[in-house]
Amino acid sequence: MLLEPGTTCWRVERAARAAVIIDMADYFVAAKAAMKNARRSIHFLNWAFDPDTAFDPLPGGEAADGDRIGPFLKALAEEKPHLDIRLLCWKASLPISATQNFFTVKDRRCFTGTSVKMKLDGHLPVGASHHQKMIIIDDWLAFCGGGDIGPDRWDTACHEDDDARRVRRGGKCYPSRHELMSALEGEPARALGELFRERWRSATGQDVPRPLEAPQVSPWPSCLAPTFGPVPVGISRTRSPFRGQPELRENEALFLALIAKAKRLIYLENQYMTSPIMAEALAARLEEPDGPEVVLISTLHCPSWFDQMTMDRTRSVFLKRLELANKHRRLHTFCPVTESERIIIVHAKLAIIDDDLVRIGSTNLNNRSSGYDTECDVSIEAAGPTAARTRMEIRDLRSREVAHWLGVSAAEVEAATVKAGSLGGAIALLQAGGAPRLQRLEPQKLGPLAAFIAAHHIGDPISRADAWRPWRRRRAMAARLAEQKRRLAAAGLPAPPAREIKEAV
Repeated sequence: MLLEPGTTCWRVERAARAAVIIDMADYFVAAKAAMKNARRSIHFLNWAFDPDTAFDPLPGGEAADGDRIGPFLKALAEEKPHLDIRLLCWKASLPISATQNFFTVKDRRCFTGTSVKMKLDGHLPVGASHHQKMIIIDDWLAFCGGGDIGPDRWDTACHEDDDARRVRRGGKCYPSRHELMSALEGEPARALGELFRERWRSATGQDVPRPLEAPQVSPWPSCLAPTFGPVPVGISRTRSPFRGQPELRENEALFLALIAKAKRLIYLENQYMTSPIMAEALAARLEEPDGPEVVLISTLHCPSWFDQMTMDRTRSVFLKRLELANKHRRLHTFCPVTESERIIIVHAKLAIIDDDLVRIGSTNLNNRSSGYDTECDVSIEAAGPTAARTRMEIRDLRSREVAHWLGVSAAEVEAATVKAGSLGGAIALLQAGGAPRLQRLEPQKLGPLAAFIAAHHIGDPISRADAWRPWRRRRAMAARLAEQKRRLAAAGLPAPPAREIKEAV
């Protein structure tokens, strides 16, 4: 198994059922229904939380009475005074809070004088962010993935060009956006409840009571169809060492093990692809004569100027490194667009390895997600007596996800994959003769300033040690890769071959 507690994950727990939710329209509906079913507690961990977020927005950005999450939670707290509702969000700096409608100020104003407990998490090194995204209900149902609670997150899986509901309050339109969330019932939710309590205690110094028994009735919403039956779920974390808390790099170790283990296919959707450690691991597999196919999907360009200057430029180095290793033509890099060829922001963080493992969470393929920010991913592995069924479910999920990009059915994706003999070939086959919804993502030519930013990974530290010392970054990367290889080998897990970290500008 790739999920090894203490190395590639924190722990492995068995879920009674699990679901993967494609895009936020379905997630918000499921989360609202589940919260209505809550009997004991609703606990949020989020990078950002905006109380003006509508669950099911109307045209023009309006919402029905009680359909915005802030008023909804306050009404729920009044209706069920015994319900313990807590929100823990990142204590973002003012410039970042400003880009998210000053959510830190709005949250406090919204919940002041109510029984909803809202706190900001600043228990982090300077410059690090709290990036986990989850809701835990009754310690028995947990949603975990890449989606924050914000008024510009909502979109359907159709990613329509002119959806009149994809509008902020005040009439400002925002780009189409792709997110993924998981829903987990049973013991994995209990474990994520422990994670929430740990974060709450470190941020506030307060303990949150822990339930002694499972709820008599599950809060799982009737509108949400399970993607998986009973299945093992691994939980992987990232955390900087800070004030006595040890460093956690389980997400980084899991990515390296997944890349090294893949036999046929590495399918990745991610917002940021900048880590030289990950680039070298992928490049090593592409250089193998019989290595796996690598399919990457990311945004054409980030929406913010800062991310365009930092992450987009550094991603070009990442892509160039993979192109140089693509001797056997197994690399496929795409950016999704709408029918009118407008960008779709890929904020999801998804990995599917062969038919063996699916991983969803908050971790980007950049440096800071590997060891500087707080992150949490969940993985479902085909193992044990239900392995054969789980492999079929993973394959079906992959076909459904690719189908949603192309505007076809999952059955068509599966048939094309069989015919073409590869997923990249299937995508080309299904797009032949029409407007491509998945366009090729290519590295950009970098000028002197962009090359300097990319070479030093400005804004993207790998750990606390190099956070404010970019000249130490390359050495820190090499040391981190060596340490992860040692840990993976000691646990009997696959690791990328020994090689020097390169920069290809």
